[in-house]
Amino acid sequence: MISNKKYIGMVRGAARLLTLAFFTTALTGCGLYKKYERPEVNVNGIVRDTASIDAVLNASADTTNFGDVAWQQVFTDPQLQALIRQALEHNYDLLNAAENVKMAEAQLSTARLAFLPSFVFTPSGTLSKVLSGDYKSDWSKTYQLPVTASWNVDLFGNLLSQNRSAKVALIATQDYQQAVRSRIICGVANCYYTLLMLDRQLQLIGEMKQLTHDTWDMMKLQKELRGARETSVVAAQSAYLSIQSQEIDMQRQIRETENTLSLLLGKAAGSIQRGRLEDQQLPVDFATGVNLALLSNRPDVHAAEMTMAECFYDVETARSRFYPSLSISATGAFTNSLGSIVANPGQWIANFVAGLTQPLFQNGKIVAGLKVAKAQYQQAYNQWEYSLLSAGSEISNALVLYNSSQQKSIVDRENVEVLQKSVDYTRQLFKMGSSSYLEVITAQQNLLNAQLTQVADDFNKMQAVVNLYSALGGGR
Repeated sequence: MISNKKYIGMVRGAARLLTLAFFTTALTGCGLYKKYERPEVNVNGIVRDTASIDAVLNASADTTNFGDVAWQQVFTDPQLQALIRQALEHNYDLLNAAENVKMAEAQLSTARLAFLPSFVFTPSGTLSKVLSGDYKSDWSKTYQLPVTASWNVDLFGNLLSQNRSAKVALIATQDYQQAVRSRIICGVANCYYTLLMLDRQLQLIGEMKQLTHDTWDMMKLQKELRGARETSVVAAQSAYLSIQSQEIDMQRQIRETENTLSLLLGKAAGSIQRGRLEDQQLPVDFATGVNLALLSNRPDVHAAEMTMAECFYDVETARSRFYPSLSISATGAFTNSLGSIVANPGQWIANFVAGLTQPLFQNGKIVAGLKVAKAQYQQAYNQWEYSLLSAGSEISNALVLYNSSQQKSIVDRENVEVLQKSVDYTRQLFKMGSSSYLEVITAQQNLLNAQLTQVADDFNKMQAVVNLYSALGGGR
């Protein structure tokens, strides 16, 4: 059994160790070390042409709120909502992003535990006996059951800065996960609306295919009854075959888009259940007030800032390596090996060691490490500023696309009505012999092109809404 005197000595030693730990913790928590603060950056004018866009859109809502709207409220088509849910559950990029978060959480847990002492249990035993000559003796048995505790005292913030770096690295990883989520939601929506556009264009091509076939029959009838030229029949047939070719190409584009969407859904390529383009309803009112807080809502922008914060703490870590490091170790063991004496039963022994290490010359490694850390911070700062400019550019592009598509859609609608009348008039005039076959074919081609353009512009307006939602970090 351990004596009272030795027991009191061990308690006093542990008390000194705890006092030093408390002092060090208080020192590191009293503002001695810098915390990351967001650098100032001017975002005025980062979104261009806001006045003209506001006038066109007749805004009644604010973009600062649009990015925070739940995706179910933006994309109201039930079939699209089902596809988005499937993608969020099975998309491989999102699944891997979730695994990255788990790894970052484990690294943060390790960084936090670095403040605590580490304990090692290393039992050992020895059997020895003299075997030479006629000397006979019993086996000598010795054993040790030591527990060793070691602690690196964080005097100058090395562990603290590493812990903060791991914390912001976790946030950046979570931001990346949210960025992938937003990209998947908007990607599925864009693919879905692309399919609806292609379906509508295929429908228009099918209607024009029937119309050109009727024109071909009309030309053949005109040739039989009125002796029209063979060239009119051949030209009508060529127009019909050209429409057939467009139909085949449109069917190919539909299959390819279905395959792309299937990949986003995390499933094998196949057909996609969907609605109609004309039944879709998306928000139409936006304002363009943009500030730093709004842009920082984008997960990728915030992730870039957290990467910059991580580099900031890496600089602090590199700077702390210039200062002394204090390590404390303590060993408590129950053993029967007391130097040259073997005592049974064994006794408790304790040992405390403290060491201070001050770097003097490390072949320039510490200085180089600080320079590298500072350069990496500057790179991260540049990347953060670029992400802000990129976000502003994407918002501008989305608003301009909506603006131009809205204007073009009005013109397209009027143009289709005019060309529809032109087709009707030229067909009637041809039947009466007052118009040439080329005018009929040209009118039909112009009508189809205008119809396809109108559908594309309507789609572009919908895509602009999706792009704006994505540019504002929607889907969080």
